[in-house]
Amino acid sequence: MLHFKWSRLREDIPSLLKLAGPLLVGQLAVIAFGVLDTAMTARYSADDLTALAMASAIFISIYVGLTGVVSALAPIAGPLFGAKRFSEIGEEVRQATWLVVGLTILGCLILLNADHLLAIAKMNSVIEDKAKLYLNILAIGLPANMAMRVLMALHNAVSRPTVITVVQIIGLALKLPLNLLFIYGGLGIEGMGGPGCAVATVIINWLWLLMTLGFVLFDRFYRPFKIFSHFSLPDWHRIWTLLKLGTPIGFSYLIEVTSFTFMSLFIARLGTTALAGHQIVANMGTVIYMVPLSLSIATMTLVSQSIGANKPERAEEIGWSSVFFTTALCITIGIAVWIFRVQLLDLYDPPEEVKAFSIPLFLFIAFYQVFDALQVAAAFILRAYRIAFWPMVIYAGSLWGVGLGGGYLLGFNVLGNTPTFLQGANGFWASNSLSLALAACFLLYLFRRVAEHYESTHPPIEA
Repeated sequence: MLHFKWSRLREDIPSLLKLAGPLLVGQLAVIAFGVLDTAMTARYSADDLTALAMASAIFISIYVGLTGVVSALAPIAGPLFGAKRFSEIGEEVRQATWLVVGLTILGCLILLNADHLLAIAKMNSVIEDKAKLYLNILAIGLPANMAMRVLMALHNAVSRPTVITVVQIIGLALKLPLNLLFIYGGLGIEGMGGPGCAVATVIINWLWLLMTLGFVLFDRFYRPFKIFSHFSLPDWHRIWTLLKLGTPIGFSYLIEVTSFTFMSLFIARLGTTALAGHQIVANMGTVIYMVPLSLSIATMTLVSQSIGANKPERAEEIGWSSVFFTTALCITIGIAVWIFRVQLLDLYDPPEEVKAFSIPLFLFIAFYQVFDALQVAAAFILRAYRIAFWPMVIYAGSLWGVGLGGGYLLGFNVLGNTPTFLQGANGFWASNSLSLALAACFLLYLFRRVAEHYESTHPPIEA
């Protein structure tokens, strides 16, 4: 049966916010990288902003797909932490590191050979060359980026996200001066424009890894995990377990992000103004998305720890509390975004033609907040139960089929009967909103069925 009690909200919401608060601050610090890159490159040139939009869309698609696989460490280590099987966590971290080595090689090969992906947008050679250079530079930072994801998954699993947040804030403090140096030039360094953002990011990626490793090496909190107690050869059974859960998670991330990536590439065909406007609005939408994402990561941690402690009914209660709270919060955010759309757009200070193009798109950002909150909360709860395959199938059908496919039909008026308001970028955004609504419905239904089955097969231990 569905376990949700309004009285539990008083207990669950503070627990969620305690974890989600640092996660949100850290996520916003990382997203601020994109905001700074977009705003500072926009002031450099429209061509560089267009190249940034193309390259960052491709990089994010590759990055989230690979890191999604690594994120399986959190729902595997979380129950071990809840069950107080601390030394096993260290072994899982070592095996996840082996997995990261292979994934990093794959990612670098794609980043260094992205010509065919860039060709989809059909942009001029100057913009394409800038985008290619951006991706080549980011390949240098990918090893540090991937290793950092292992450490982030560890900290999420053991309810210690503040460490990562501190490191991310330090990185953000360095991002502005490094961007200024490499985008515009100075101190004898010639300005690189958009690709300069990538140089700044790579420097910070390696700094993040070194600082976080310092915490793990010297802080007593991590000693019971015995992460560095000995060297481990690859354990193919553990790596397969990570892959079995992480691969569909990675594909789910890939599906979700590529629905936006291909939106960007298709909208690029509408011209530089359309793509620049879409990039700004998509960037704003990503910032807002960090709220439900942070709450969902916190929910996964608490649900997985409850599962590890053999408290299945409590796990379901936490899940439903998060669904209700996250959705209510995102409805409020959506209303605020629509009310203050002009002021929010002014923060980017775009050219007037880009601003005029962007204003109508804020309607869709405001509208889909509720569906985005529902789907991401349900997806992360299911990961705590180690259910990832069916969510991947749901994402593929809704986001690729309805979202991207429907957006193509509406945006380019393929059938010849699309209303004027839903043509162009508006059509892609409208279809994306509908696809999120469908995904949310199916994922919530799946959560309910999975929780019921788990409780029937795992009798709880009374406190």
